[in-house]
This record gives sequence, C-alpha cells and structure tokens, in this order.
Amino acid sequence: MIKEAIEKIVNKQDLTYDEAKTVMLEIMRGETSMTQNGAFLAALSTKSAKAETIDEISGCAEAMRSLATPVPHPGMEVLEIVGTGGDGAHSFNISTTSAMVIASAGVKVAKHGNRAASSLCGTADCLEALGVNIAQDPEKAQQMLNDAGFCFLFAQKYHSAMKYVGPVRKELGFRTVFNILGPITNPARPEMFLLGVYDEYLVEPLVKVLDSLGVKRAMVVYGQEKLDEISACGPTTICELRNGYYRTGVIRPEDFGLASGTKDELVGGTPEENAEITKGILGGTITGTKRNAVLLNAGAALFVAGKAESIGDGVKLADELIRSGKAMKTLNRVVECSNS
Repeated sequence: MIKEAIEKIVNKQDLTYDEAKTVMLEIMRGETSMTQNGAFLAALSTKSAKAETIDEISGCAEAMRSLATPVPHPGMEVLEIVGTGGDGAHSFNISTTSAMVIASAGVKVAKHGNRAASSLCGTADCLEALGVNIAQDPEKAQQMLNDAGFCFLFAQKYHSAMKYVGPVRKELGFRTVFNILGPITNPARPEMFLLGVYDEYLVEPLVKVLDSLGVKRAMVVYGQEKLDEISACGPTTICELRNGYYRTGVIRPEDFGLASGTKDELVGGTPEENAEITKGILGGTITGTKRNAVLLNAGAALFVAGKAESIGDGVKLADELIRSGKAMKTLNRVVECSNS
C-alpha cells in the first residue's frame, strides 16, 4: 500500500482515513523500507502549504494508538495537557508545571511526553530533574493516577514501533506528520485535552481530529506570539470541543485580570533550571509572566475538565491552588509515589 500512497501524494491527492491508517500500520510494523518511510513522510509534508488533512492525521493517529502499549484507567476520566513543540520559543515547561496545579484540583492527568527535541528541556527531562521516576509501566501509571492524580507515560517506552521511523525523521530534519501525532497519541487515550499547536492553521483541524479520536472535551490553542500554549504575552486563538460542538474565539490575559508580559520572560533553560522555575511557581516565590502562563493554561484545563464554569473561574481556582500550597503538595506527592 505504501507505494500506491506515495504515488497518490506525489500527484497532490489526499489520502483517505483508511489509506492513511493502513500505510502507518505498515510503517509501524516494520513492513516498509527506510527509503519508503522517508519518501512517504517527505511527500506527505510537502503535498500542501498547510498541514496534512484531518483524515490523514486521524488515520495515522489511530494506527499509532492501536500499536501503543495501552494504559487502562477504569472508572477514571483523564486529561492531557500538551504542546506540539516546534514554536522555537524555548519557554520553560509550562504544561508540566500546569499539570501539577490541575492534578491538585482532583483532575486525573496522564502526561505523555519525551526528551527534548528542539528545545533544551522536554517533559521527561524536567520531571527527572524534579526527582520524578519517569519509568512508569501501565500498572505503575494506574497506581500514580489513583494515589497522586498524575502519571507520566514516556513515549519511547509506550510507542516501541517508533524505532522504525526515528532514524529517518532525524535524517530528514524537517517537520513531518509525527510532530502532530506525538501529542495526540497518548496511550491512556484521554477523554479530555488542552492541546497547544505551533501554527494557527492547525487549531480547528486538530479539534476535529481529537473529536474523531473519541475525545469528549478539548481546547486547542495557539498563542499569537508563536507559542504552542495559551499566551501570557498577548492574544491566543482557541477552539473548544464540547460534546461534538466546536466554538472558536480569541482570549487575552487582560480578560482575566492579568497583565501581558513578553516572550523573553517565559524563556527557560536546562532541565535543572526549569525544575527550579516549576518549584518556584508552585511554591509561590516566582510571580509575574511565568506564573501567569501557568494560571492561564491550568485555568483553561480546569474549565475543560469541568472543575470551573469558565476559563476565568479556572484561572481563579488555579491561583487558589498555588496560594494554598496544594499544587506544591501534589508535586511532592508525585515525586514520592513515583519512587515508591
């Protein structure tokens, strides 16, 4: 099937959902050559000035999810907060820090991530620097969700089939469909998402992709200063998914009583430096734009998870969770549980 798919894409034709899924299954089962994999990824990413189609992304994502090591969580709805990366902002680990705030409100957070790709510090790097044991198998992940409200699913461990495309992705060196697939193929199959994207044109298509993957409630966001999260520095384009309905809009920090800062104020550093930023925000010693970024992203996720009636109420709740010390206690609990 991959030869026919490459020929179709080279002729600027879109793949159907089933075609995309079939080809991705062939790739992830090792049934194709590295040359074919490279040709397919390159052709798919250059077929259009925009991203791959909704059917192409959904089909590839479902193939990847079907081959991932599953993480069951009976009786629990879980949330993922994640960015696609690729925004070049080199910000500190906003979603990881926000995840601790969200979990402290009683939301179960299953974070799926990897080591740094284009930045200095990925989710796995930051969590390790915080003292979290990132080697969590499905049984441990379920225990973490029960006992700490947070688990980390290390992409390398749960998507072993990625070994068939890892080398060719590195050699290609440009964006491929996998930049989008990573964040949406969480093996826990979360029912709720806050997803940040690296380009505005992805906002609405990815809401539709999440809907097709069975996600119940989601918000896809793009910070207009080229940030893959809700921006504490200016406007953010958002699209909300709730029970099959979509709603788009633009939000600003000032809408929630927060002052806009600058992108430079969000810059992080090494894993150790980013871990200190996370602890500083959760511990109340770091304020300003970095803290505001966490309030906005955690607040939106709390709204998605049904813990707040609006993003504004979510921002207020996030502020209370940090001020009360609950968010810091959650981080300490996550570290403790992961190492026991």
